[in-house]
Amino acid sequence: MNDAPASSPGAAGPRRPGEAALTALGLGPAPLSPADASPHSFPDGGSWRTEVPSVEGPEVLGVVLKESARLDVPVHRISQGSGVWMLTDAEITEMVEGCAERDIELCLFTGPRGTWDTGASVRTDSGGAGLRSRGHDALAGCVEDALRATELGVKCLLVADEGVLWTLHRLREQGVLPADTTFKVSALIGPVNPASYAVFEQLGADSINIPSDLTLAQFTEIRRVSRAPMDLYIEAPDDLGGYVRMYEVAELIRRGAPLYLKFGLSKSPGIYPYGRHMRDLALATAKERVRRGRLALDLLARHGADGGMAELGSRLPGPLNRFEISS
Repeated sequence: MNDAPASSPGAAGPRRPGEAALTALGLGPAPLSPADASPHSFPDGGSWRTEVPSVEGPEVLGVVLKESARLDVPVHRISQGSGVWMLTDAEITEMVEGCAERDIELCLFTGPRGTWDTGASVRTDSGGAGLRSRGHDALAGCVEDALRATELGVKCLLVADEGVLWTLHRLREQGVLPADTTFKVSALIGPVNPASYAVFEQLGADSINIPSDLTLAQFTEIRRVSRAPMDLYIEAPDDLGGYVRMYEVAELIRRGAPLYLKFGLSKSPGIYPYGRHMRDLALATAKERVRRGRLALDLLARHGADGGMAELGSRLPGPLNRFEISS
């Protein structure tokens, strides 16, 4: 497998924002260090893929597919945040078929989570256990969601609990879940240091959301210990901080590859769990997320940094490190 970045900045490589004008004023940026660059890539040699999040049902998916075609925004993955249990079989099937027609990976969230549970600790100032699945029944609900979704053709599952991740990975290894099922760790439990990132990889994660406020140096620190793909909100929803890092996209790719560029949306109300009562908001924000993707891709193109996109239709992460599963 080619594990070198598809493209890396050099003397004739991508330019940095405002570089020539600032250099002429004696305010040029410090040189980039090759040691900061990620040595990893997706299996086809690509450095980055794209993801449109918060696609909560077939109608929202239709808007995303139409708008991405109109604006020429390549999409590798579509993800949903409300959960498998918030969709009917017919809705899941329609989403699976719609994504398959465009060779896009569909990722659905698994089961009960702490923010919707009866437990009070998550609503305290400390946040308690957060999104994690409380008790056996919540764990069982996540497993039930995973079984149902994969039976309907879903190939990627979003998880927000380490125990759920490890359980689903073991079921995948046993053949209970299809071998090509991938697991994506939610941004709401995303790791913030190299050791915890590596633990998620070992537990079975195939891509890992990291908080959007990590520094560039922290990207490099993670890449020194793990090659598992990163998921990163280039623009984060307000409940994840509302950060907008569009001008850093080229450097985020250079340091974080292999990386999913997630086109989120700040200054927008939350829509989980989604229902028809939020239809207008969900459709409008889905359309704008795709537009935000176009803006980010245009920035990359203007700076000559738009090379290295992984092939459309690619979805598997390549070989990753796992904890041994005892018999």
